[in-house]
Amino acid sequence: MENSKTLEILKMAILMEKRGQAFYYQVASQTKSPEVKNIFEIMAKEEVLHEKYLSDQFKELQKNQKLSNVSLPTADGFDNIILSDNLKKEISAAGYEAAAISAAIDMESNAVKVYSERAISATDENEKQLFNWLANWEKGHHKILIELDNELKESIWFDNQFWPF
Repeated sequence: MENSKTLEILKMAILMEKRGQAFYYQVASQTKSPEVKNIFEIMAKEEVLHEKYLSDQFKELQKNQKLSNVSLPTADGFDNIILSDNLKKEISAAGYEAAAISAAIDMESNAVKVYSERAISATDENEKQLFNWLANWEKGHHKILIELDNELKESIWFDNQFWPF
C-alpha cells in the first residue's frame, strides 16, 4: 500500500463526507416537507458515520503505517426509505427540494466514482474493503435519489401534459 496516496485519498474522502453532512443538514433544516427532512437527516447521519470510519482509518494509517481491519456496519437506515405518495406530493419539481435532490445526486455520483476507483486500485485488503463498503453505501443513496428524481419528473410531465399520446 502506498501510504501517502492512501492518506491523500482518505483526506479527500473525509472532506467529501463533511461537505455531504453540511449540505444534507442544510436541506433538512430548510425544507417544509417532513418526509424530505427525514430523508436528508438520515443521509447526513450516515455521512457522519462514514467520516468517523475514514477519520479512524486515517489516524490508524498515520500511527501504524497500515489500515486496521474494522467491522463495517451494513446500510440500513436509507434502504428503508419508501417513496410514498405523500412525499411525492410534498416536493415541487421546480422547488428547493427538487434542486437539492439534483445536487445530492451529483454529490453521490462523485462519491461512488472516487470510492470505487480507489477500491479497484488499492493493494491492501483492508483499504479495498473500506472503499468498496463506502462505494456500495453511497450507491444506495444514489439509487433512492434517482428514484425520487424520476418520480418528480414524471409528476411534472403529467401535470403539464408533456406526454406524446
